[in-house]
Amino acid sequence: MIPVPSQLEDRVFPLYELEKQLKPLGYVIGGNWDYDHGSIDYKMADDDGYQFIRIPFTLEEGMLDAPGAIVRIGQPLLLHHKYQPSVEDHADNGVIQGAINQFQSPTDPDAEVSDKYIEKGKRLIEQVERILL
Repeated sequence: MIPVPSQLEDRVFPLYELEKQLKPLGYVIGGNWDYDHGSIDYKMADDDGYQFIRIPFTLEEGMLDAPGAIVRIGQPLLLHHKYQPSVEDHADNGVIQGAINQFQSPTDPDAEVSDKYIEKGKRLIEQVERILL
């Protein structure tokens, strides 16, 4: 996990506005949100696992599963989740791999992020800053 300093940190936004601006770029609300926190995720690649940008947020006002939620952005992170290789990995079919991996816990949820994804992630976070700020 690589923390990335950002001008987004500690900024407050309506969750709806974040989704409206970032979904068209491929960002999604992470599936592991809770009643008071969650994240916006972007899958950069699936080389040797998955490389993600994660923009965490905490609830400031309202409820995350209801209209009108207001959230505070935390420090963005670059993540690399490695999964156990399987027969399906050799099928060279992303749909099959995704179907298998979605039910599989990462063998290494904090694998080392390669330099090329660190640079790519920083550029993508700068893009998000330009859009939101």
